Amino acid sequence: MVYDASPLCITVCLIVFNRSVFQLTLPVLFGYVPLGMAFGVLFVTQLDYPWWGATLMSVAIYAGAGQILAISLLAAHAGLLEVFVALFVLNARHLFYGLSLLGRFRGAGWRKAYLIFGLTDETYSLLTSRKRHDNGSDEQRKDALITFYNQCYWILGSTLGALLGRAVEFDSTGIEFALVALFIVLTIEQYKGLGESLPVWIGAASAGLCLAVLPADQQLIGAVVVATLTLLGHYRLNQRRTAADDAHRNGGHSHG
Repeated sequence: MVYDASPLCITVCLIVFNRSVFQLTLPVLFGYVPLGMAFGVLFVTQLDYPWWGATLMSVAIYAGAGQILAISLLAAHAGLLEVFVALFVLNARHLFYGLSLLGRFRGAGWRKAYLIFGLTDETYSLLTSRKRHDNGSDEQRKDALITFYNQCYWILGSTLGALLGRAVEFDSTGIEFALVALFIVLTIEQYKGLGESLPVWIGAASAGLCLAVLPADQQLIGAVVVATLTLLGHYRLNQRRTAADDAHRNGGHSHG
């Protein structure tokens, strides 16, 4: 018999209910449940897996956009290498999230592993923006509750979406565009954060080039490699220009 983890997760949430944590995570609730439902519907309509697989994936992987991307890749019969590269590139930003929280998670004991596992964009935003007090143990307990509540919201949305997608007959043609829409939003947010459009154009040009010259099963990896190498080359060129400008200024000063 397969058990649904969603009611269990909600029950645990109620047992460890914390009003301030719940209020703090309400914006995540309103975002995660609809997006989780979209993931659940996509899971059962695009893949030939039972509905509870969506719940299991949200419990064991909990990667948000990565889960939606994985559905698209699995539905297209992508190879494991392509799936690995795509998900690694998508979630590479979490390496920097983790580095900035090393001090905060120090001494968290058994909670530390879960805090690392459950770190998402929204959770990171809450952990780094909320007011903190001197009691480190208390604050780490609250951090763990925030992380746990957010995952419960995602599991709830995933399960509801999977059940809805399996129980209700409807034409799901075009629903896979949810992934495209999600990444358009992520691109816009990245552009706003960077304040520079060049990386966006490099990514678009790399994708267009690989669509034109590579077979379908190599286009994603090719686009990632081309964009990464181009961005690294651009960064290296800027470094050299900066070093040359500094040397020129220093030379001018010493000559004067």
